[in-house]
Amino acid sequence: MASGVEGNRSERKRLLILTSATAIFAREGFSHAGMEHIARDAGVSTATLYAHFPSKADLFRIVVESAIDGIAARVRATAHQKGDARERLTAFGLAYAEFYSDPVSRSLFRMVIAERRRFPDLAHHFRERGREELGGTALRILSALADEGELDLQKPSWAAGQLQGMIEHSTLLLGLISGDDAQPGRSLATIVDDCVATFLARYAVREKAA
Repeated sequence: MASGVEGNRSERKRLLILTSATAIFAREGFSHAGMEHIARDAGVSTATLYAHFPSKADLFRIVVESAIDGIAARVRATAHQKGDARERLTAFGLAYAEFYSDPVSRSLFRMVIAERRRFPDLAHHFRERGREELGGTALRILSALADEGELDLQKPSWAAGQLQGMIEHSTLLLGLISGDDAQPGRSLATIVDDCVATFLARYAVREKAA
């Protein structure tokens, strides 16, 4: 029984460390984030911090991986959305837009790019996971809609890139130019509605007149 309690306590401390590290890395960047600062913010000793994460590099990798997992889970779930093409594409678009509008997600994205020379494997992993989880989910949804006769797609991968690009233009690009906290002037729902409407105007199958 005691070992179970200790295990739960250890896991809680690990989660506290990851939460604090994510916020501090996002705010201060990798180089300026101190392990002592992270330990203090998490309410643990530096010895406890190093017991869970032997180095700042190890902690950074886990923070990025945890962020990817969170993103992937939210976006991947939209592949199971029911409804017509508009409903299914809107569900995907909102999950995608919410990720790229989140200040912490933006800062981690920027940090991975900035630290790609220090962590080339991590940058490659981040890129490949993003392609697999984000682009892959979009492609699965579009391919399913094409198979069901709702979309006319000659090249589903190109169409997926176009949908993602429209959403990124109003969310990720704004953050990279104006700062991680900058938010679009329009609501995400409005942005996604416009992107989906534009996409469907190009690719939706039109019923032939009798």
